[in-house]
Amino acid sequence: MSNNITLIQFFHWYYPGDGSLWNLLKNQAAYLKRLGITGAWLPPAYKSSNGGYGVGYGSYDLFDLGEFDQKGSIRTKYGTKREYLAAIRAAHRHNIQIIADVVFNHKAGADEKEKIPVRKVNPENRTEFISERMDIEAYTKFTFPGRKGKYSRFIWDWHCFSGVDKAEDTGETAIFSIQNEYGEGWEEMLDGELGNYDYLMFDDIETRNPAVRQELKDWGKWYLETAEVDGFRLDALKHINTDFMREWVEYMESIKPLFVVGEYWNTFDQNLLKEYIARTGRRIQLFDTILHMNFHHASMKKNEYDLRTIFDGTLVQTDPFMAVTLVDNHDTQPLQALESPVDFWFKPLAYAMILLREGGIPCIFYPALYGATYKDKGQDGQDHEITLAYVAELKHLLPLRRDKAYGPQRDYLDHSNNIGWTREGDDEHPGSGLAVMMSNGDESFKKMEMGPRHAGKTFVDALGYRKEKVRLDDKGWGEFYCNAGSVSVWVAK
Repeated sequence: MSNNITLIQFFHWYYPGDGSLWNLLKNQAAYLKRLGITGAWLPPAYKSSNGGYGVGYGSYDLFDLGEFDQKGSIRTKYGTKREYLAAIRAAHRHNIQIIADVVFNHKAGADEKEKIPVRKVNPENRTEFISERMDIEAYTKFTFPGRKGKYSRFIWDWHCFSGVDKAEDTGETAIFSIQNEYGEGWEEMLDGELGNYDYLMFDDIETRNPAVRQELKDWGKWYLETAEVDGFRLDALKHINTDFMREWVEYMESIKPLFVVGEYWNTFDQNLLKEYIARTGRRIQLFDTILHMNFHHASMKKNEYDLRTIFDGTLVQTDPFMAVTLVDNHDTQPLQALESPVDFWFKPLAYAMILLREGGIPCIFYPALYGATYKDKGQDGQDHEITLAYVAELKHLLPLRRDKAYGPQRDYLDHSNNIGWTREGDDEHPGSGLAVMMSNGDESFKKMEMGPRHAGKTFVDALGYRKEKVRLDDKGWGEFYCNAGSVSVWVAK
């Protein structure tokens, strides 16, 4: 029997830097399996420039999984290599696949400075040079002295990068295009934002360098053999050449079948997402960032939002097989640069939409299951304490996805303030089938069809919000209810 794929992002940006995450996953694997989780996206497991405190996106040494004394610690923020591998084995024992986070856009925390040729560019139009060629000192040489050549003897120097953001000799911060042998400008990007958005941060990796491409392939092969992960989450694809990413994924998939999902952060133009999917040979699924933003707006506008439009312009609407759906993630949580959280009242509705419908592979966010409290400076420069409450309904919605959300879907997206759908169920999952009703306004009801296989059955609200029972007629139709600003999921008694 094949069950629905359900992912969890098993971390958030402000997870405590105490080295506990890998052990937590090992201890929670059985619980996640019981809920219906089939895959866990884990944060970058390699050493970052901030050592034991770095979230992982300022990647320093891809070969250091918490094994070497580098950047002030042996472990990463999440634990040691031994703990990481033990957590993966525990997840696998419970049939949970592991999705590893990969940062190929940049490196940070170089070991040595080099004198390098650069030209400054206009930050608002990176195709425009605003200086002549000049030499600056920059941290661009990575020798990894703590690792001492174990696993790889490759040394990264300025020929491996296309841009930096600081001249160490003058102290100037700017966007500097490195004038290397691969061309004066940036690599080709799909998106024309800021003229060319190749450069994002730190030392920007130059994938036109064949030695770099080979090193990243060699690392990927080593990583698959070492950690035995089942797939990859690819960071910052908007800033990495598409030809290289397609080449790398093709090489990885020649070693073993993999689940690959990428972050291409665009919240308004599905054509860019579809073009990226096409250019990479439909090998990389993408997070449906547009659906996330629709959820954010719907939660802010409350009953002024037209629920009939909630899927308009989304990837899951036009290419559901390639969409990984989410409500929130580490980039959208409060105090982050891309802050756009879904307001708490709407989260049960949003999670019902990604978990109980046909299209897309849903990925739930760690705080939605476990809660989170953290402190940091906001965009206003002030200190803030944030508490993200767990979404209680998830403990019902996840098993409902695992057991009930199968079969043909009938949509009733026909009212601006209340929508619903049904899943008829199938023979492969006995007892499957459900009806979902939700409202962003008043208490509501809707007549919906479950299909003749459910004719005459009595349905109850699995979330417990509605106490009445719904008896279907001899053709499988019934009137289903929900409370104001709420969601109910109806299943056969």
